Amino acid sequence: MSQYSLEEFVSKTSEKDRGEGFFELESSRMLEVNLSGMVWTKMGSMIAYDGMIKFTREGMLEHGIGKLLKKTLSGEGVRLTKAEGNGHLYLADNGKKVTIIDLRNESIFVNGNDLLAFQDSVKWDIKMMRKITGMMAGGLFNIKLVGTGLIAITTHYDPLTLKVTPEEPVITDPNATVAWSGHLIPEFRTDVSLKSFFGRGSGESIQMEFKGDGFVVVQPFEEVYLQGKAQ
Repeated sequence: MSQYSLEEFVSKTSEKDRGEGFFELESSRMLEVNLSGMVWTKMGSMIAYDGMIKFTREGMLEHGIGKLLKKTLSGEGVRLTKAEGNGHLYLADNGKKVTIIDLRNESIFVNGNDLLAFQDSVKWDIKMMRKITGMMAGGLFNIKLVGTGLIAITTHYDPLTLKVTPEEPVITDPNATVAWSGHLIPEFRTDVSLKSFFGRGSGESIQMEFKGDGFVVVQPFEEVYLQGKAQ
């Protein structure tokens, strides 16, 4: 059914409290934060809120000089907003699908463009992909999240998680790579002979190779980056 009376439309699209806790999916592409305290969010991701919530852009030295330098090198690719107070906060990112992950004294790397929000109890740091600098125009950084708490990531369409083992490494396109196990360190390589098939956003075939025990998350979409700004 695509036609509704006004009353039917309001009823069908109204906010629904599912009682799922601090983070819950209002829809597959919208995150609801039941805020009582503080949460870190991707800058520009707020679409609505109710209650008394204060938004503050992350201070330049809030996380120390080390992270400031990394943010400068990555073109400030990790732009965060601190939301504090009490109320309901709704977040989205260009209609991308939202997935909530409950970290339990664990760690995960997430592409800087695909991190939507995380609880303050989760520690984070920017990790530069030095070996790939100069190969790609952007997308050179990722975020390592460590600890216990909820994080929300975004993907274009449904994510696919591939298992990595010592016997079976996994090779991915950086533009389609969303996240991976916190203890895996990808290696980068190029294969010009395949540039017509892979790495279309990079101009040549740049691949990420994951070895060891863990997982890597990919999406059926290649995000093309500009320096300091993901498109």
